[in-house]
Amino acid sequence: MEKKKISHEFDYYALLFFLLAFIGWIWEVLLYLCTAHAFINRGVYRGPYLPIYGVGGLALCFLFRPLQRKPLRVFLLSAAVCSVLEYFTSWFLEWLWGIRWWDYSGHFLNLNGRICLVGAVVFGLGGTALVCLLLPLYDRLYREIPVKWRIAICLFLLLVFIADATYCAVRPNTGRGISSG
Repeated sequence: MEKKKISHEFDYYALLFFLLAFIGWIWEVLLYLCTAHAFINRGVYRGPYLPIYGVGGLALCFLFRPLQRKPLRVFLLSAAVCSVLEYFTSWFLEWLWGIRWWDYSGHFLNLNGRICLVGAVVFGLGGTALVCLLLPLYDRLYREIPVKWRIAICLFLLLVFIADATYCAVRPNTGRGISSG
């Protein structure tokens, strides 16, 4: 029996990117709300999204979708891939702007304060939830949205994101609880 190849349009991945970037933003805002007892708009951009979560989620989608029925493997590989992404994103942002948006120096088994064990475990759990649970649900919901609406939402989100990225290329989101600079 031949396996059916899944093919998706650009809007499938663009909408998934924004969904994951928004979920990442919600995660970080709630994390800081619980730990620092303050609402902090985390990340380089002003909008309610953290692109690193969107990029990481798409990478996991492309790499590990075939492993949906192997959650332990997805967990381990997600932890590794996301940690590498987080390390190099931290390095790149610091190189680009001379600012650190996160620092795990006080955490157990950290590497140059850019990644740590607890972060890798959380990314492993999140990657497993994404690949094994969220992607099948997203596939069903995506098909329910009419094509015109998907394209309109996608274009709107892309325009807002481009405007935000353009503004933040000059004036990145920094300050107390957001960055070290």
